[in-house]
Amino acid sequence: MEMIYKHTQIGTVILVLLVLIVPMVIWSMINRWAWIGGLTGLGLLLIAILFGSLTVEVTGEKIACWFGPGLIRKEFALEDVVEVKTIRYPWYYGWGIRLTPKGWMFNVSGLDAVEISLRSGKHFLIGTDEPNRLASAISQGARLS
Repeated sequence: MEMIYKHTQIGTVILVLLVLIVPMVIWSMINRWAWIGGLTGLGLLLIAILFGSLTVEVTGEKIACWFGPGLIRKEFALEDVVEVKTIRYPWYYGWGIRLTPKGWMFNVSGLDAVEISLRSGKHFLIGTDEPNRLASAISQGARLS
């Protein structure tokens, strides 16, 4: 498969929030609540691993996006894409995996995204710090004008 685009965005928002919570975990472990701190620490580590980055790859056949090591992923055939546009969404759409008024969204940081419209009528938002480059790569792969 011909690689058109590949980019990994680090989830700075998610990672900074996790770092801010670490002092509370340490405090709970010091104050005789070691099991709470331990469980919280494991949960935070799991979140950091699973949602610490978002990789988007566009080949000649598909768009694939996945969080962290790839356990949570979504793929779309380029032949199903009918429209691509860059958008800036409101802060309250949040980060992670979200159902927004515009459709499902994968995002780890920032407010920029590429919205893809599919033949089925569904829409999907891919958060990115390179919205123009990603939109151009998808348009090129899908042969949209």
